[in-house]
Amino acid sequence: QLQFVESGGGLVQPGGSLRLSCTASGFTLDRYAVGWFRQAPGKGREGVSCMSATSGLTQYADSVKGRITISRNNANHTVYLQMNNLKQEDTAVYYCAASPHYYSGEYWSKTSEYYYWGQGTQVTVSS
Repeated sequence: QLQFVESGGGLVQPGGSLRLSCTASGFTLDRYAVGWFRQAPGKGREGVSCMSATSGLTQYADSVKGRITISRNNANHTVYLQMNNLKQEDTAVYYCAASPHYYSGEYWSKTSEYYYWGQGTQVTVSS
């Protein structure tokens, strides 16, 4: 079965940090760009960040720039999302997914371009 499994979510106070992990199974991760997305209650799924397959290129949503860092370790089939200085508006279910293409423009956040979605991990930022 081709899929991602996300982990690392939880409850954190504003200003706190979390590190999300996303592990691929059933396919070769280093052939794909990987994106992190999130969906808050009552809202659509939005792009948070993405990273190219092997060249280290990255994209970030304006709302998370300077606070969130994406990284990946293709050898252990895992992509990470380090989230610092978390805010209440970061509360959402976080998903990762793979794309055969890395887009340098705004197209990177189009969910239709991604496959092998995981089940998501809940991040709740609250005092």
